Amino acid sequence: MTNDYIFFDSGLCDRFLRFVIEQGIPGETRADNMDGFVVTVPGNLADELEEVLEQEYETLMDEQRDLVDAAESATTHSLMAVGAQLPDGREISVRIPAAYARRLYAQFSLEEIRELVSAIAADAINPSDGPLCRKSLLSGDKQRL
Repeated sequence: MTNDYIFFDSGLCDRFLRFVIEQGIPGETRADNMDGFVVTVPGNLADELEEVLEQEYETLMDEQRDLVDAAESATTHSLMAVGAQLPDGREISVRIPAAYARRLYAQFSLEEIRELVSAIAADAINPSDGPLCRKSLLSGDKQRL
């Protein structure tokens, strides 16, 4: 299992990869299938390291948002990607309109967004026609979804 961090700006991608390596974490960069760049790191990191990476990524996401907002050309990106895990364990990237993604990043941690998108993807793959009051996909508790 790996964690993917999506960037549209190569400079921000390079900065994040340098930061990852400075933390002693192996990482690699690849082109995204749709647009941009992906930094991939192992998914079995200690919680403290994941938190450090998440904080740096959120800082760079703020910069990326500012770059997108400042761009006045027709090449402005209108999508952002969030990593998600499907019920079978596959890792995917879900594209979200940038306006919604910015609002999500403003209110939730990266891990919370990944959990939310994973739960939505799981329900889309295996829809349930049952009652809304059932075992939650996120917490395991009975909740009204």
